[in-house]
Amino acid sequence: MSTVYENLLRRVVWPAYEGGLRRRDTPQHMHAYERDQWLPPARLEALQMDRLRSLLDWCWHEVPYYRRRWTEIGMRPGDIRSMADFATLPVLTKADIRHHADELKARSLKDTLGYKATGGSTGEPLRFGFTRESNDRRVAVMWRGYGWAGSRMGRRTLFLWGGAVGSPSTAHRIKDRIYNAVFARKLLDSFHMSEANLASYAEAIDAYKPEVLVGYVGPLVRLAEWLLATGRHIARPASIIGAAEALHPFQREIIERAFGAPAFNTYGCREFMLIASECEHRDGLHVNADHLVVETLVDGHPVTHGSGEVAITDLFNRGMPFIRYVNGDMATHAEHRCPCGRGLPMLASVDGRKLDAIRTPAGHVLPGEFFPHMLKDVPGLQRFQLVQRRLDRLDLSIVRGDGFDDASLAYIRREVGKVIGDSAELHCHFVDDIPLTRSGKLRVTVSELAS
Repeated sequence: MSTVYENLLRRVVWPAYEGGLRRRDTPQHMHAYERDQWLPPARLEALQMDRLRSLLDWCWHEVPYYRRRWTEIGMRPGDIRSMADFATLPVLTKADIRHHADELKARSLKDTLGYKATGGSTGEPLRFGFTRESNDRRVAVMWRGYGWAGSRMGRRTLFLWGGAVGSPSTAHRIKDRIYNAVFARKLLDSFHMSEANLASYAEAIDAYKPEVLVGYVGPLVRLAEWLLATGRHIARPASIIGAAEALHPFQREIIERAFGAPAFNTYGCREFMLIASECEHRDGLHVNADHLVVETLVDGHPVTHGSGEVAITDLFNRGMPFIRYVNGDMATHAEHRCPCGRGLPMLASVDGRKLDAIRTPAGHVLPGEFFPHMLKDVPGLQRFQLVQRRLDRLDLSIVRGDGFDDASLAYIRREVGKVIGDSAELHCHFVDDIPLTRSGKLRVTVSELAS
């Protein structure tokens, strides 16, 4: 019966809604991406280069920032004939985006953009614009990648995810309920997970009996450890998808032993959504190279061996293009091809994305993602870092900008209080700057407790 509903949703209901009522091209993009993943590597490389050169030509004529920067180094789009040529273009940083946001928008599209904010996993929330086409394509790519792990549209799925912060409107809550019902989804708010209520999460999963379980890696591991420690068995899903943090081998083994299902690794960020994900062989992550260009850099130069800084180019967001954007992550390219037959290149691993978990005397275990998720929309907050040195105290350093006021501070205290109660004190400190680590990155959550 579930297969019948999946087919009905994917082939009839969703295309009629998405393509007909909403006039979105997501169904067509899904069909194209499903087809293109099987192209031979050389054909995919040629397709990627065609799309890249088209984007660069567009940026030269439409985006003042890129025309100015490329003119400064004596480069024109016609000079880019290979990926080696492309690597001579300057990278784009978060600071560049903050300082030149308006100049990064395409002149003919700037009044039509939608906007999102990143969660600031490097401690600096970022607002960026996107076109409707690019968003439709990101959704299509997400469905493809999650589908490799068995998460097909309409398949019964439970998300161990970050819940809404603030107070969503009644209309928004109703819309979410309808959407989740149609797509056979259920959300469990992982930000409220504590040592005391782990049994309730197990009971909720057992009652819903999901075929697919999607969650932040940290909460998945914590619940898995509890299941193993207590000997508790729950309804076995067909697959588990880890997100927001890299899924390390030791974590995969714990999750799979506890839930009795294969666990899949993914890599994404809010600026682009899904970047890479594992297929059924789970031996590296396929990069969505028909949608993005993903480079790894050492000292600014592309490398194909060892770990490097990730630089990403979105081939379809022409409203506010990100070209060679360094997002602060590290990754290692794979040196092998996957036996699945897909022509997409691969990452062997995603490195350096683990955020420290925060604990309290009451047994709360907050994944590091809670603070970027909660703080991303606070007006006037430029940078932050949460440090835990004692079990009963949290220290939040805040770099304020225009717009940060008493209401912003009250919002932060209220949202943190919702998940930790009075079990730990939150101390907020206003600072002029937050120092980087020796590796040159800003850790957004730091736990100095003995493990």
